[in-house]
Amino acid sequence: MNNIEQQRFFSRELLDWYGRNKRDLPWRRHRNPYYIWISEIMLQQTRVDTVIPYFNRFIEKFPTVESLADAPEDEVLKCWEGLGYYSRARNLQHAARQVKELYGGVMPSGKEEVFGLKGVGPYTAGAIRSIAFNIPAPAVDGNVMRVLSRYFLIEEDIMKGSTRSHMEELVMQLIPEGRASDFNQALMELGALVCTPKSPKCLTCPVMEHCAARLEGKEESLPIKTKAKPPRPEYRVTALVEGTGEYTGKVLIRKRPSTGLLASMWELPHISVAQDGGAAVVSLPDEAAMDKLAGDLKEEGIPIQPVGHFMNAEHTFSHIHWNMRVFKCEWRDAASNNLYAAESAAAYDVSSRVVGAGEVKSASDVQFRWISPEDMELYAFPNVFLRILNQYFSSK
Repeated sequence: MNNIEQQRFFSRELLDWYGRNKRDLPWRRHRNPYYIWISEIMLQQTRVDTVIPYFNRFIEKFPTVESLADAPEDEVLKCWEGLGYYSRARNLQHAARQVKELYGGVMPSGKEEVFGLKGVGPYTAGAIRSIAFNIPAPAVDGNVMRVLSRYFLIEEDIMKGSTRSHMEELVMQLIPEGRASDFNQALMELGALVCTPKSPKCLTCPVMEHCAARLEGKEESLPIKTKAKPPRPEYRVTALVEGTGEYTGKVLIRKRPSTGLLASMWELPHISVAQDGGAAVVSLPDEAAMDKLAGDLKEEGIPIQPVGHFMNAEHTFSHIHWNMRVFKCEWRDAASNNLYAAESAAAYDVSSRVVGAGEVKSASDVQFRWISPEDMELYAFPNVFLRILNQYFSSK
């Protein structure tokens, strides 16, 4: 079989298989470009089963581009809470504002216009244009590169830009006329369900007969992919500050800066302890860790007295791995407790901004709140802090 025949066989059998086996996914029930765009952003580095309930809630709350563009950022982040990679949500809202301002709220279909939206890369642009508008465009993600590497025996590193370009050109040759939407979805579906990273289900694959990697016994060794660097470990000490007086039963949280990692989300106050050039948190005795936590947070104007270890927690980002030790802490009023100098105007000024849920006061770009379990519905937390808070409140 020559190369052209191999390509025709692949496209024909793949589309026939997809017609019989495609999953009923909520974003496949229509060709709404906005919904398809949301689904593609959510599906980045996230399993389909995880995305489905998030997608349904998101489009219910923000059914149009305009509703997303006009929503408060905190509401968007809260709706995204638990899905991870929160920059996706912020970029999505920024892009919705672009669509509203530049295109009257109508999702564009042109290559340059779609690619110009915040957070839309080559794959997402190709997916939106092909799936929503049936425009022949390559949508090459990890699933697609795995399928193509195996079927066509492409023994090139898929982390290289030249390999991606090669595969994009190949996809353009494979798309049958008028079938761009179905073909790209079929290619992704095959990679997700059959041509899986480990233990591919070759015996049920519709293109098994002419898969070059299977014929040479290389289906499990492809694709070739340079290993990414492991995430950098960071060690952190965290304060679970329990309120007193009118705030008894509540916990202190703070808002992260509006830029950078986990921007604008809420967290428990915590500090970094250097791995090199300082004692790592894993080996720092409790007393020393608590002293450092109290001292560092005092400089932020958070007057606390750590009283004991509560739990350990970990969280992995794409490039960082947080190792966290969490200590219960008591609130100490900077104006009345001798442990913290009331003469410190800065400390008193900041601590006076720590307010109850619903009140809005800030110290520069940092905001503080006292929250109860019921108040958690008002704020978006990264997963690691959700776990800590849920464990704490459930223990009460």
